Amino acid sequence: MSATISNPIPALKLPPERIHRLEGYGMRSAADGYLFRPTNVAEIRQILNLAQETHRKVVLRGAGRSYGDANVGSECIIVDISRMNRILNWDAKTGLIDCEAGVTIEGLWRTTMEDGFWPPVVSGTMFPTLGGALGMNIHGKNSFKVGTLGDQVVELDVLFPNGELQTLSPSDDLFYQVISSAGLLGIITRAKLQMKRVHSGDVKVLAVSCDDWQQQFDCFEKYEHDADYMVSWIDCFGRGKANGRGQIHVAWYGNEAYDIPPTLKPESQDLPDTILGLVPKSVVWRFLKILNNRPGMRFVNYAKHNASKILGNHKEIQQSLVGFSFLLDYVPNWRNAYLPGGFIQYQSFVPREHAKAVFSKQIQMQQDAKLQAFLGVFKLHKPDKFMFSHAVNGYSLALDFKVTKRNWPRLQKLCHEMNEVVLQAGGRFYFAKDSTLRPSDVRSYLGDDTLKTFKELKARFDPEGLLTSNLAKRLELI
Repeated sequence: MSATISNPIPALKLPPERIHRLEGYGMRSAADGYLFRPTNVAEIRQILNLAQETHRKVVLRGAGRSYGDANVGSECIIVDISRMNRILNWDAKTGLIDCEAGVTIEGLWRTTMEDGFWPPVVSGTMFPTLGGALGMNIHGKNSFKVGTLGDQVVELDVLFPNGELQTLSPSDDLFYQVISSAGLLGIITRAKLQMKRVHSGDVKVLAVSCDDWQQQFDCFEKYEHDADYMVSWIDCFGRGKANGRGQIHVAWYGNEAYDIPPTLKPESQDLPDTILGLVPKSVVWRFLKILNNRPGMRFVNYAKHNASKILGNHKEIQQSLVGFSFLLDYVPNWRNAYLPGGFIQYQSFVPREHAKAVFSKQIQMQQDAKLQAFLGVFKLHKPDKFMFSHAVNGYSLALDFKVTKRNWPRLQKLCHEMNEVVLQAGGRFYFAKDSTLRPSDVRSYLGDDTLKTFKELKARFDPEGLLTSNLAKRLELI
């Protein structure tokens, strides 16, 4: 594939050498687009002008970690912000960091950790850009306690397609509308956020094995007012009374009796390259691919559940913040195990009072359809006031489904049927993970008032409708 050409940008035409095949993280959604990687706001303005001159739409892209089609656009200009990755200012006394939108979560913690600060909200991987993370308003394993990443932002700069460059803060309504808008209103170019003070690079982690959903919910409720993080793995092959079985990990920030704890050194957080010092992690996905089928994953989940009951149950261990936070980064290229068809992640958010019934039903539905998710992840959340919010006062269940040519129609049908169950319970969905929502689903959970507000903002700040994506088209958001 050809290298991306740097500036200057052609005035009136889009050169074919800029055409790249780009895909969502699940490798299911892909499209050809004209790729540009600006290094500053002036270059972004040039690209927007070029889009107008060539009658092309624009899609925003960070690290490409959204699972579906939110960061791709057919025959569109793709603005990849990853080269805008400068730390503009770091204040080790206040914990405020000011940076360009292309800085990654990894870039944040590597800058601040030795001074005793950690990103306040992180996803399951350290590689998303800050701009992309705010466009989707990511959450983490501490969502129930601190909310989403947008809740931690002090200030941000946004370049709108109409040419306006605005600095926004939590006192502005527009702040809550740009964050979570999936890159459809404006381009976040800079953000300042409050980092979390920590006294150790380790967390204390308690593992608890659960036999069913009731034990899962009881455990979350037991620790939610005390824990700093909570997350649970769910065995989606557990049937009947075993529906909802899995293992919860509850974590608390550590504390070390050193002026500069050695665990705060960035190099102490680096993930190992091998397993047991022997097997290179770079080849592990090839072994996972052998097991990446229903019989194989049934065995893996069964073995994991039984091991969780015997080994380490109700015991505490010390784990690095990076090791605990970024499980998706443990095995390089792990998603290749899902090739050739890729995978989708289906994540739904359901209010507390209905979550147990909804998630139990979802597990049963996929089992009846013989389309069990190979991985299930369960978390607790609190609501927020961002425009396209996915959050509820309740729980979420994320399900990873392998996609094949043969199962794709049935899998779409299953997801649509699960949507109906979620919506009846007042649930919500998350654009960063979506691959199967329908326009009617979005209208149902966002509501007419929210969609009306979005269209009014779109008309004001993007009157020519430059900003788009395949997700926006599929969901009829534009």
